[in-house]
Parts: sequence; structure tokens; C-alpha cells
Amino acid sequence: MQISREVKTGVLVILGIILFIFGFNFLKGQNLLESSKTYYTEFKNVEGLVSSTPVTISGLNVGKVTDISFKNDGSGKLVVTLMIDTDFKFSENSVAQLYDTGLIGGKAVAIVPAFDGAAVAKDGAYLKSNIKEGILDLVGEKLTPIQESAEKMIVSADILLNNLNDVFDDEAKANLKKSIAELSSTIGSFKKTSQSLNHVIVSNQEHLDSILVNADKITGNLAVVTNKLSESNLDHILKNLESTLKNFDNIIGAIQNGEGSMGKLIKEDALYNNLEAASSELEELIRDIKLHPNRYTRILSKKEIPYEENPESN
Repeated sequence: MQISREVKTGVLVILGIILFIFGFNFLKGQNLLESSKTYYTEFKNVEGLVSSTPVTISGLNVGKVTDISFKNDGSGKLVVTLMIDTDFKFSENSVAQLYDTGLIGGKAVAIVPAFDGAAVAKDGAYLKSNIKEGILDLVGEKLTPIQESAEKMIVSADILLNNLNDVFDDEAKANLKKSIAELSSTIGSFKKTSQSLNHVIVSNQEHLDSILVNADKITGNLAVVTNKLSESNLDHILKNLESTLKNFDNIIGAIQNGEGSMGKLIKEDALYNNLEAASSELEELIRDIKLHPNRYTRILSKKEIPYEENPESN
């Protein structure tokens, strides 16, 4: 049985169409010979994400991004089509996460599977989405407050410097330079003094050693004396001294109370008056001896001299 030329031509055309469709889909990242599932997700911004970008689950490449287009509801959101070439099942509550693939740019999509007992995500389902912050975003978040603080610090420093320039006029600057020069001179003098003191210590090292040795001996002797004092009956001596002080205190108290001869002498007025009268009489006797010595000659002479009345007394 011969096949007509028209049939052969039709078969070739059909095979060509099939090969064209297969090749076209293959170039788009779709393999018609494998069973694939398509999922959708939405993002507000997918900068860096392009078609044919890998889709991963737990780091394993399981598919590709096949299409990125605007959502036809006027929201400006982007619908990303994900083709998954795996039979791995995950919950419909799983999340499609957009993340950075490197420091210099580039995005990829990772499906974060959820195993919460919910229904399995079916072909054509919409997955929840989120964006994982990259290293540059994290660094930017950390550096932003630091940058603001640095800017405030720079402004404050600028204001401070301006105020210092206003305060330090030519005279103040001259005085400050003079003070710094004097401080430098003082430090130099202190350095010379330190060197001189060091020289004195070095020159008198032997003498200083001798002084230290003597001080050590004195300390040792003091320790011996302290030990002897501690070994002596110091407690008995202190008790005797306390008893003596008590007796002395009793004597003072008796005198103050007018007891005994000393107490009567201090406290009684009669004895004082008698002593004062006797002193007055003694003073009159001495005055009479000076005025009338002849009256007392016979008393002091060995011979008996008759008493003669002094004519002046008449």
C-alpha cells in the first residue's frame, strides 16, 4: 500500500508543529515529557527576579519561574508563575519566599513548606508570599540609625567648634599657647628634678641600705620589747594603779568633805581666822622688836639686865 504524497506532507507538517511546540516550551523551561505543577504567588516588587530563575525547596532546585506579569486588578501587584517538577507534597499554607541569591543582586524564589495537616496544595493554587531581608537590607537597617547618630554628632561637633572659635579670640589663643609652653617647661623641670633625685638615690645607695638595715633592727627590737611587755604582768600593774587612783580619789573626797586635818584646814573658817590672827600678832611683835629692841635685849643676853622703860614710849 502506497502512501500518497499528501499524507506524507501532512504527517511531516504535524511532526514539525509538535517539535516546534516542544522546542518552544523547552526553551521556556517547560518539559512536556515530565509531569509539572504550576503555582502562583504575588509580590509588590520583584526587582532582580527574572523568568527561568530557579525555585527551591529546602535548598533543592525543584522548578523554575516561568512568568512574571501584572495582576489585572489595578493594584500594581505582580503575579509570579512557578512551575514545580517534583511530586513533593506540601500544605496549601506553604509560603513562597523571595530572597537574595548574592551580595551583588539577583533574586530567587524558595517555597517554605508547611506541614500543618491542612490540605495539600493543588496544581494552580495561589501560595502566600513574603520577602526575606538580604544582607544589604539588614546592614542598611543597622547602619541607618548609626548614620543618623553620626550626622547629629557631626552637627554638634561643628557647633562646638564654632563656639570655641568665638570664645578663643587672639588674646585667648595667645594665653593658651603661653600656658602650654609653661606646662611644657614645668614638665621639663620636673624631669630634671626626677633625674637629680635618681642620681642622689644612686649616689647614696649604700647609705640608704644602711638606714633600711637599721630600721629593720629597730623594728626587730621593738618587736622584742612588745613581746616582753606582753609577757610581763601588765594586768596586775594596771590593777594596782587603779587601786592607788581610787585611794587617792577617796583622800581628795575626804578633804573636800572637811574630814581630817587637811579637810578642816581647808573647810573650817575658825582655823583660818586663828591663823590670820596669829599672823597679825606675829607681824606686830616683829614691828615692836624693830621699834623697841631694848625691851628684848635682856631676853637675848646671858646676864640678867633689869628692865628699863623706854622713855620714848612715854
